[in-house]
Amino acid sequence: MQARRAARELALILFSQFDKKFAQYNQAEFEDIILKSVRTLTNNAIDELKVCVGSINAMKEYVDTYEAESETNLSRPMHAQNVPVPLPMTSDLSGRLEELLNISEKVVLALEIAEMTALEQTGDVKSYVLQIASAFKEHSSEVDALIQKFARGWDIDRLVKIDKDILRIAITELLFIEGVPSKVVVDEALELAKKYSTDDSASFINGILGKVIDENKD
Repeated sequence: MQARRAARELALILFSQFDKKFAQYNQAEFEDIILKSVRTLTNNAIDELKVCVGSINAMKEYVDTYEAESETNLSRPMHAQNVPVPLPMTSDLSGRLEELLNISEKVVLALEIAEMTALEQTGDVKSYVLQIASAFKEHSSEVDALIQKFARGWDIDRLVKIDKDILRIAITELLFIEGVPSKVVVDEALELAKKYSTDDSASFINGILGKVIDENKD
């Protein structure tokens, strides 16, 4: 996971903790929230890994039991070692494999979070999170005005908070942070939406960001 991608993940947690007094926050308070965010991500990663290990052990137990209780092994002498048996391609087994694939995805995410935490220690991640937060603090009225303008009649206060925060981060990057390709910002925003919100939210966010980009073309 690249430093800026990790920073966007942390920025989303940071923004989720903003209240109406966020404009009064100083850098030290931002840094304190970022540290707590890293700890939250790390603890979540540990919990996910524990769930993964438990599920993988359950899958292993299922396979071992299936082997032991197969007709081939039940007919063997009591103390004889079990021999491998073919697994049936049944809907039950397919479902268990699907579960294992889902578990694997969680493991990958947990490892990405661990990498993100390591990156945070280098300062690259924290520096970019602070850059996003500071830019939004300075231009929050402009950013929220654009969201309100392009949100198709939605009251910004009634938008799903995570969708609003993803938009705030992305628009801040698009307009107030130099050197960040628009396509990268949009793609990362959509990934955050798919990961933490819904596919419908991703489409909604994509539409608004497209209009922001069109309006602010040189």
